[in-house]
Amino acid sequence: MTSEPTLISSVRRALRLLETVGAQERPVSAKQLARQTGLRLPTTYHLLRTLVHEGYLRKLDDGYVLGDSVDLLGHPPRNQLLLNRIRPILTALRDELGAAAYVSIFDDGEIRILDIVDSASAPRVDLWVGCTEAGHATALGKCVLRELPDHQLRDYLARHPLVDLTPRTATKPQELRRRLAAGPIMLDREEYSLGTACAAVPIYDGARPGSLSVSVPVGKLDRLERGGQRLLAASEQINRAMSLTI
Repeated sequence: MTSEPTLISSVRRALRLLETVGAQERPVSAKQLARQTGLRLPTTYHLLRTLVHEGYLRKLDDGYVLGDSVDLLGHPPRNQLLLNRIRPILTALRDELGAAAYVSIFDDGEIRILDIVDSASAPRVDLWVGCTEAGHATALGKCVLRELPDHQLRDYLARHPLVDLTPRTATKPQELRRRLAAGPIMLDREEYSLGTACAAVPIYDGARPGSLSVSVPVGKLDRLERGGQRLLAASEQINRAMSLTI
């Protein structure tokens, strides 16, 4: 008769936590991890502290992501590696400008938000229409569209109607193209949501274009205009961080 192997329960629990964090595209909280793994919350916190200490997880403001030590085990999802490197840049930008910060990327023909860093004093925009449908009306979306080769832009516009979200939204392709010609900082003056202003600059993940953007109430638009150089400097930091993430 073959005897059952001796298993160490704490190791198994830690591995379940790593697997669960690794399956997420965004940071996941301790409470969410406890629910998803069926562990008691105190046990979850104890294991998470150990995994963070050993470098297998990293604790961000809104949850946990895989840490650098996971590189020794294989290849974690690229978006998590990017998040691990760019989150401190976004946090610093939010704190300096007093504005919510966003990173988006053009992925498989769609504009997708990779991360958002906000706070009680710098809340995010209510994304009542997703960026996949409203790229023409947001600073972050227009910034990505401006970077696309013409054939990709034409393909995107053929698949995405220019929906009228506010009286300021561009609903005709020629008007959108005129707005895309602006630069180097792309602005959204209440095109997506009345009362909200956004500014965005391009970033690149290899060949994939993306954007770094910030949002404020429209009455504070001058804050974004004054912070333009800071936004450009942060985009250069993100480009360097992305180039290091293989």
